[in-house]
Amino acid sequence: MNIIELLKSILQGIVQGITEWLPISSTGHLILVEEFVPFTLSAEFFNLFKVLIQLGSILAVLVLYFHKLNPFSPQKSAEQKKGTWVLWGKVLIASIPAAIVGLLIDDWLDSMEAEHKGIFLYIIAAALIVYGIAFIVMESVVRKAKVSDLSEISPKLALGIGAFQMLALIPGTSRSGSTILGATLLGTSRSVAAEFSFFMAIPVMFGASGLKLLKAAMDGELAAFGTTEWLCLAVGFVVSFLVSLFVIRFLMNFIKKHDFKPFGWYRIILGAVLIILMLCGVISG
Repeated sequence: MNIIELLKSILQGIVQGITEWLPISSTGHLILVEEFVPFTLSAEFFNLFKVLIQLGSILAVLVLYFHKLNPFSPQKSAEQKKGTWVLWGKVLIASIPAAIVGLLIDDWLDSMEAEHKGIFLYIIAAALIVYGIAFIVMESVVRKAKVSDLSEISPKLALGIGAFQMLALIPGTSRSGSTILGATLLGTSRSVAAEFSFFMAIPVMFGASGLKLLKAAMDGELAAFGTTEWLCLAVGFVVSFLVSLFVIRFLMNFIKKHDFKPFGWYRIILGAVLIILMLCGVISG
């Protein structure tokens, strides 16, 4: 067992748990962590590790919102159960655009990251900056929210938010960033935008992660893992789950009193730092 690799898995889990839900791009942060604190384990392990820590983050949403998302809860009236099914229907509608496009270009994105890392990193940096500016501009011009409750989201609005989630396939944009930005621009309150973004992650990320796990199993990659690999996978999963529980609560409390401008400025600074590191040769493509 390699203690250093376990510590790295803890760090990666922390970064994933924080950046998955804040609109600041988990991809950009995980790449930076891997650049400066890389695993010495196989590429196959790291690809699977990224999948499992995402699942840990999603599990946190299911735990925190179990009652709200459970249509079978005995504590709900018949009308409330119906409303829960309607909410799930809207979440699935919102997931359609990203699911279709993601299936078509997922392999291409993976190959681009592997074969054209330099271009990939500049795209991430540019997306960080562009979306950072977008958040600042949005908060400067956005009008009073028309939709202040999840039940007020129409199927048409859900599909519109889903179209913004499709933009998250561009590396560095952030899935939560795209959906929160889109939902707010389309007239929802910050809290509705954030919660609906959390719920939209469930089918999309479960689907994407499930496909990658299935591919890894079919390719026989799991059979090559030893004790260190399995422990790192387990530790990363648990840490990502626990950190996500805290971060989701933090974000919902934060946006009750603040807007998204701080995240916009943070994205701009991070994107600029990433470009500087690449130009200075600290990070190479």
